[in-house]
Amino acid sequence: MRDIRRILVAVKDPSARSLPAVAKAAQLAVALGAHLELFHAIDTSVYADTLGMSQERLGALQRGERAQYLQRLERIAARVRLHGAEVSVRAEWDYPGYEAVIREAGRFGADLIVAERHPRRHIAPGLLGLADWELLRLSPMPVLLVKRARPYHRPVILAAVDPTHAFAKPARLDDEILAAGERFGAALRGRLHVMHAYDPLRAGLLSVSGAPVADLEQSVVTESQAAFDRCLKSSGIPSSRRHLVGLHPVDAVVATAREVRGDIVVMGAVSRSGVKRLFIGNTAEQLLDRLPCDLLIVKPPRFAARVPRARRGVRLIVLQAPY
Repeated sequence: MRDIRRILVAVKDPSARSLPAVAKAAQLAVALGAHLELFHAIDTSVYADTLGMSQERLGALQRGERAQYLQRLERIAARVRLHGAEVSVRAEWDYPGYEAVIREAGRFGADLIVAERHPRRHIAPGLLGLADWELLRLSPMPVLLVKRARPYHRPVILAAVDPTHAFAKPARLDDEILAAGERFGAALRGRLHVMHAYDPLRAGLLSVSGAPVADLEQSVVTESQAAFDRCLKSSGIPSSRRHLVGLHPVDAVVATAREVRGDIVVMGAVSRSGVKRLFIGNTAEQLLDRLPCDLLIVKPPRFAARVPRARRGVRLIVLQAPY
């Protein structure tokens, strides 16, 4: 994970009383000496009839709305600067919101995106319109999805690795996960735990060979432990903060996060497409609602953004005049 020098905060509602994503991003910015940008994507639709909306009126509306959002963002920035952070603000007409955030992060040169969790429940990963699901999936930059309002205080950080690559993650992704966990732990003066989940059901699937299930279960445990130890060989993490868990990954991460009272879970994610995108839920996607803490998602090296660079501008919906 590269150094975090620029942090973009996606501010969904600049007029909200509570802005936990801004508060936590400010903590990170101060600790890391990073520049913070507060960004709001103006993705509301503008309705116009075919006769009554001139280009001049449309332009004036856009400028007026943008100026109001910038003013609200600047008020937030002024409070953040009191804590010693370097802060700038930006608002742009662009849609959909998650694409606008990724585009602005690229323009700004962000090393980290911080966003608040989408308020609706994520019933299935096939519901592609949910902004945070898409942001996690498409962003080439690490994304910290804030679920808790409480500020960080010596947080417990749980890094979830997959050294056996049982779930088709690239080998170098574990290095990115560990580096991110170490960086956040050092910046926030927290404690880093690391976990690896293995699925005990694999033993049952392998038992068709005729070997006793108990022997196969032990083989799976031994193989998983060896891979986990190799992954952490040079990490210096004590055994008391290493967790090998025999559960499905989603259940394992949730259970371990609760056990260690985690404040941030760090995971890796790969982008899926086609049938896999619609029907196979990525572990990180399934965790959006179940995790009791914040979620930091990192991507493999050279992960390419699949978002057009050009802004879409205002979402104009033209109403046909009645005949």
